[in-house]
Amino acid sequence: MTPVLTEPHTDDFVKALTSAPIMAPASPTILIADDDDDVRDVIAFKLQVAGFRTLSADNGRSALNIAVESQPRMIILDVTMPQLDGLSVCYELHARRETAQIPVLMISGNGRPSDVDLGFAIGADDYLPKPFSQQEMLRRVNWLLMSSGR
Repeated sequence: MTPVLTEPHTDDFVKALTSAPIMAPASPTILIADDDDDVRDVIAFKLQVAGFRTLSADNGRSALNIAVESQPRMIILDVTMPQLDGLSVCYELHARRETAQIPVLMISGNGRPSDVDLGFAIGADDYLPKPFSQQEMLRRVNWLLMSSGR
């Protein structure tokens, strides 16, 4: 059996050439809230290299406002921050209908079991004690994004 070759109609060809380009889906945006500029910048850099867009906040009040306004796919929150600590921000996020489903990764220099338990009790989806490897942070970010189904 001989294959039949068909030519595209001129209209289809012109339509393909003149249509808008197919856009890649937007990469997820992650809000990073940490009062330590160096920590925040390193996390942002690693996430951007991995293909994520990032937003940053240096205090809890700003983090909460940015989260409500921008609706990021995920939030990385330091526990100890000025104006509003990370635990309070996490609690507020889960108390609001518009932000309750955003996964939260708590990061902290306090890695005692009682600190970790408190983070989970407040509503954190994961808790990563400092110092941590960038690979471990990226692994947890990817896991939370996949498991959140958003």
